[in-house]
Amino acid sequence: MEPGAFAAALDLAGIFVFAVSGALAAVRQRLDVVGMVVLAEITALGGGILRDLVIGAVPPAAFTSLGYALTPLVASALVFFWHPQVTRLYPAVLFFDAAGLGLFCATGTLKALVYGLSPLHAALLGVVTACGGGILRDMLSGQIPSVLYDRQLYALPAALGSSVVAVSWVLGPRGGVVTTSAAVLAFGLRVLALRRGWRAPRPRGVHD
Repeated sequence: MEPGAFAAALDLAGIFVFAVSGALAAVRQRLDVVGMVVLAEITALGGGILRDLVIGAVPPAAFTSLGYALTPLVASALVFFWHPQVTRLYPAVLFFDAAGLGLFCATGTLKALVYGLSPLHAALLGVVTACGGGILRDMLSGQIPSVLYDRQLYALPAALGSSVVAVSWVLGPRGGVVTTSAAVLAFGLRVLALRRGWRAPRPRGVHD
């Protein structure tokens, strides 16, 4: 599969899992169905829209692909009917968020590379793709965006996954295996950080 086509396929997977995390966040905030759909759509599509605007892929895929628009609606419907079972397990929100983080940092970097950005700038845009939707979700639900203080690691796993894709692009290995491996690596680091309480370092002398 060509890099662009594979990125589009993984994009849909990332959109779904991020939409689930957004819809679950809406349930936790006791929002109605409209709020649920808004958070699901923003979480799923916000980072990708920012990415497409930066690389000049306009109009963004979110506004040209029926699948991109409908996938968050499907995720919202699933959470709407099944949230009593899902919300018993709060880690499910963080699990889906970590999965979306891993997928989006990899696909965001790959799409930026395909559009001609340098590896460094593509990696930075991969982080924006991965974190943008989560930032918007947290802001709309009245929380401090996780990326601003990176407790239990959020931006760092995205940066790691994006860097793997960018470095592999320079060295030669490309395609689905590299992109999937980078996504799994970012996802694994995020999950380990959640379980073990790993945190990004703070400036010297700054404590809890």
